[in-house]
Amino acid sequence: MGLTIEERPWDDPDGVALRTDQRAELDARYGTSFHEPGAAPSAADVDLFLVAVVDGKAAGCGALRRLDATTAEIKRMYVVPERRGTGVATAVLRALESAAAERGWTVLRLETGTEQPDARRFYEREGYHEIPLFGAYVGFDLSVCYERTLATPTG
Repeated sequence: MGLTIEERPWDDPDGVALRTDQRAELDARYGTSFHEPGAAPSAADVDLFLVAVVDGKAAGCGALRRLDATTAEIKRMYVVPERRGTGVATAVLRALESAAAERGWTVLRLETGTEQPDARRFYEREGYHEIPLFGAYVGFDLSVCYERTLATPTG
């Protein structure tokens, strides 16, 4: 498997297609289009957008949105169904974590949902722990939030 992780603009056609597929999958899982409160990520507030490419084809994506001087939120993590379980999600997550650390962000947070047990298992396996709902997710029954403190270099 030839896997690369590429930084791309938010409006990149492959990225738009991946996020559209993600939205359709989540709409089907939840039975509604309202499963994420708050402002949707956009080119104006996403600091980094990555696309995973496997053998020349877009296979996944993920983004970072800064919350404060030391904290960012992971947004739009998605891997196409046929590439799940192949390491694409882990590669995207590690690239996001590395980019966050390079920017001096030491804490990553994310929101996933009650109807996404696969995502919850993935994040827990990757060292994220469940935290109280934050920001726009407070009081939203479908949200589950996670956080990870990134290792900081010593020296």
